[in-house]
Amino acid sequence: MTNFSWLYDGSIIGLYLLVTMIAGVYVRKFVGKVDDFLVAGREMNVYLGIASLAATEFGIVTCMYTAEAGYRYGFAGATPGIAMALSMLFIGYTGFCIKPLRDSGVITIPQLIERQFGPRVRWAAGVVIVLGGLLNMGVFLRVGGQFLIKITGFSETSFNVLGFQVGNLELMMTILLVGVATYTILGGMLSVLITDFLQFIVMSAGLIVVTLLILVYIGWDSLVMTVESNYGAGGFNPFVNPNLGWQYVLFQIFLNFAAVLTWQTTVARVLAAKDSKTGQKIYTRTAFFFVCRFLIPGIWGIAALYSLGQVTNSLEAMPTFLSTFVPVGIMGLCIAAMLAADMSTDSSYMLTWGSVIYNDIMAPFRKTQWPEKKGILVNRFIIALIGIFLLFYGLWYPLEGDVWTYLGITGTIYLASISVLLIACCYWKRANSWGAFASIIFSALIPAAFLILEKTPATAETAKAIGPYYSGIAAYVFSAVGMVVFSLLKPKGGEAQ
Repeated sequence: MTNFSWLYDGSIIGLYLLVTMIAGVYVRKFVGKVDDFLVAGREMNVYLGIASLAATEFGIVTCMYTAEAGYRYGFAGATPGIAMALSMLFIGYTGFCIKPLRDSGVITIPQLIERQFGPRVRWAAGVVIVLGGLLNMGVFLRVGGQFLIKITGFSETSFNVLGFQVGNLELMMTILLVGVATYTILGGMLSVLITDFLQFIVMSAGLIVVTLLILVYIGWDSLVMTVESNYGAGGFNPFVNPNLGWQYVLFQIFLNFAAVLTWQTTVARVLAAKDSKTGQKIYTRTAFFFVCRFLIPGIWGIAALYSLGQVTNSLEAMPTFLSTFVPVGIMGLCIAAMLAADMSTDSSYMLTWGSVIYNDIMAPFRKTQWPEKKGILVNRFIIALIGIFLLFYGLWYPLEGDVWTYLGITGTIYLASISVLLIACCYWKRANSWGAFASIIFSALIPAAFLILEKTPATAETAKAIGPYYSGIAAYVFSAVGMVVFSLLKPKGGEAQ
């Protein structure tokens, strides 16, 4: 039994979904060009950018993996949030890479990469960005569905639809996807920005209210004592946590710095900003949010540990706890907040990966510039295909280990090389296509090999011995070394273009 009420909580959720869909679909009439669809005509201001970035980078999957980190590692689980906040501050204040990127007027990072490394590198960069991004996003729907199933108390039974067995989890995933895809396909980035603003308000209200309930009824002292009794010093210091250690911290530094520089959904806000100064302000003023992004759901996870003790499935501990802790009425706000977070994340991710497919992977196949209407139609079709992929991938991919580690490794497939290529584009004139290809190969090969080893029964123990953090660090190091060594071995004049 849960505290979810179809009458009271369901009405709150229904009202929120109705307003969001109306707002998202309404702005479709303002989309007349591909630039409107992909970067909102580059008219985004600081405040809309802050709300949009914060809403995009906090989804149900975010809440689930950060709560799981709090449940499994205590306050030490917030380390990635600190690493990302510091990266946002540094890059925002200095304009490192993002200023020349925005000033270049490109729509995607590979478009800038082409200017130094040529069209083949641009295409390869687009492929690894989409590969890493879609593998990363592939688990979002399943995790979101798991949250909704647990917190509402739905059973996970299945029923027959046209000869196929469909469970409540799959049904939840499909409903989430169809709702988000509808307004994203119609309105593009304009719909994403408008709905993100609404979703940011609802999301923030839900996060604050639930956190206050936990602090009032469980108490800060009880949370601290829970972490101390279960994890000792390792619950506060990641360096002494036996499941984390220095390799975890170093991987988080590499991962989050690269993500702030090149994660397509984050950089999309810089590219859609009015100018580079606006983009920098969005970064600096959103930085602290990324600490809260890990800390607040982390507190929810610690509260679950306090209430439930050790459970078999750490990912589901938080929603199981909330299902009986949050009262009726507030439950509706909580679920609406999580739906707001999830819809803003999914819509932005679908749009940004689609923009790379259209702008970079399909570029060699467009001999002449397509008319605006055809370009928008193709982008909408790409987003629909992404949605279908996400639905089926989310149904069959079995998650092992904590979700954040999986996301970090799949993201590294492109983050390591694209961050190196972007830095080289902006600051190293001797970098060339030989170094770029070497960087891309190392970046994609090392994490992909780890994922394959992990899923192969004969090599699973080997992958476990290596560990995800060492393989992630290796990807960043070899990607940078590959760029430097191969660029110097093959100086410009012998380009691999």
